[in-house]
Amino acid sequence: MHAVVVTASIAAGQIEAARQVLREQVVSRVRQSPGLIKAYWSASADGTKGVSMAVFDSKEHAEAAANMARTNPPPPGVTLNTVDINEVIAET
Repeated sequence: MHAVVVTASIAAGQIEAARQVLREQVVSRVRQSPGLIKAYWSASADGTKGVSMAVFDSKEHAEAAANMARTNPPPPGVTLNTVDINEVIAET
């Protein structure tokens, strides 16, 4: 298994709008990704930093999802800082 880990910065005035786009567009797009096992999105207490992790059944599926993240424009006020592919080495 491989995970796509994305870190993002969210402008202070755009937090609610970014969450709405996440819920209404991003989650459904990721849900349709081939090989998806599970995905999570999290935010810092002040809402200005986000981290997501989507786990895929293969490196190829993770790479396709990472390319999708890199090429789709983020919501207004959101800056993608990193899009990494990591091997999942343990789980509970």
